[in-house]
This record gives sequence, structure tokens and C-alpha cells, in this order.
Amino acid sequence: MTAQSPPASFPPNYQLTHLDALEAEAVHIFREVAATFERPVLLFSGGKDSVVMLHVALKAFWPAPLPFAVMHVDTGHNFDEVIEFRDRVVAEHGLRLVVSSVQEDIDAGRVVDETGPRASRNRLQTHALLRGIRDGRFDAVFGGARRDEEKARAKERVFSFRDEFGQWDPRAQRPELWHLYNGKHRKGEHIRVFPLSNWTELDIWQYIAAERIELPSIYYAHRRPVVPRDGMLLAHTRFLTLLPGEESYEELVRFRTVGDATCTGCVESTAVTAEDVVVEVAASRITERGATRADDRISEAGMEDRKKEGYF
Repeated sequence: MTAQSPPASFPPNYQLTHLDALEAEAVHIFREVAATFERPVLLFSGGKDSVVMLHVALKAFWPAPLPFAVMHVDTGHNFDEVIEFRDRVVAEHGLRLVVSSVQEDIDAGRVVDETGPRASRNRLQTHALLRGIRDGRFDAVFGGARRDEEKARAKERVFSFRDEFGQWDPRAQRPELWHLYNGKHRKGEHIRVFPLSNWTELDIWQYIAAERIELPSIYYAHRRPVVPRDGMLLAHTRFLTLLPGEESYEELVRFRTVGDATCTGCVESTAVTAEDVVVEVAASRITERGATRADDRISEAGMEDRKKEGYF
């Protein structure tokens, strides 16, 4: 009995690259959620991870339109370049954008705005996020978090259960053997879904370079006023108040991650293309959140505490 030859369409040495494998896993996750949940939503801030996540989602359902809305939790303290990019991408792809605004919560008295030179609205995002999920009756929420970013995020499963208060219990994680995901939940509860869990920052940038994905301009080297603070370079925007003795100066920088402008730092860089950034990231030994996010430095367990409250 002779062995049959493989189909002509599959070369005998055919193998997926590691980026192809990561993309295929993410596509499977998107399709699994679309098939089993009633009202998913994709968190889209215009940051690199959410841009890659959206890119993969569009490929997963092409040529059909995206079968769910995208939501931005808006602190009101965003980089102008990112908001412009967000709106342009939404218009180009005909997406339905849901904005859950921290400013609306402040105006309505649901949360209290922080004051002072070190004030940030980053923590206030949790209330806006949970309100947006509740008002939209979303039962699955796609997020761009990756396990390599931070210790608490490394504990997450791909399907992460949240109770009726939006809270996360790291001791009650569900097994995910053989890529089988458990999305069971009751009314009022929801599942956070992380299609990029197994990607690294280097994977993200290699994928951006390979797919020619457009990003907000601040991810590449540009000159802007910066302020040294707490071992980081913060952009001197209209949202940042200088402390006594601080002075801003112009520097050639780029951002590794994008969040609230009051707590997101930048790094000195000459990288003007995705390929340039790949070289920089490959040489880095500090994650982007560890290097440039002041909100992760509040305590050793700061991120985990916020995730238990309902944060991303």
C-alpha cells in the first residue's frame, strides 16, 4: 500500500511562520466569540495593540463587515494624534464607535476628578469602562492586553471571566486546554477576551512591519517638548502641570505605548519606520509598560489591584 501524495496546493515543506501562527490563533478566537456571544465589543483606543487587534479582526471576517462595535474609553486627556487616527480608522472601515467618556462621569458626579500637578484620569477609566459595558449590554469585550506586558496580565487566560460587578478573581481562572474556551456566564456578567495574549511587543512590531499597518505618528521618532519626571520623559502637553523646578525641553522621541497623556512616557529614539522599531525592541529588556507607564508604578501589585476592580 503506497502513501498518498499531499495535495498540490500544499508544498511538502509547508510551515506557518510564528506570526502566521499567532494570527491564526487570534482569528480563531474572534470567530469563536462571534459564534457564541450575543453582543461582543472590541476596545479600540488607537494604540498599537488595539490597532493590530482590529486589523486581525477585519481579516477574520473579511469580506463581511466587522460584526460588532468598537468602544473607546475616553479619559479626555488623550494625545491629539491618537484621537485623529482613531476617528479616521473608524470612518475608513465604516465601524460603529461607542465612546464611554470619563468627562461625562465627572460632570454627572459619578466620579471625582483628581487635582494637583500629578493628577491623572487613568484610574477613573475603570468606572467608564464598566458603565460602557453595562449600557451597551456587551457580554464579551475584546482587549489588546498581552501576557508579556506586566505580571498581573501574565495571569490572565484568553477568556477572562468578570462577575456582575466587573471584577476579576485571579484565583478563579478557567482552564483552556487544547484551545477550548469557556465563555459560560450569567446575565450581568461578561467575559474579557484577549486575542493577543501570546504575542510579545516584538511580535506586534514584526507584524506591523510585515502587514504594513498604519499607526498614529507618535509611535515613530518626532520632536516634541518633554519633561523628565520619575525616571521617565513625559510629553509636555496641555494636560501636564510642571512641578516646581521642572523645565521642559525639546527631544527626539517616540512612544512605546499610548495611554492617558498625564502618565504615559516616551523614549529617546531615532526610529522612523516599523523596521527601525523592531531593531530597538529586540534590544530592549524592559517592557513598554514597565518603561513608560507611571500608572504601573503606584505599587508592586498596582495593576492587579486595578484589574480586580474591573480595569483592562
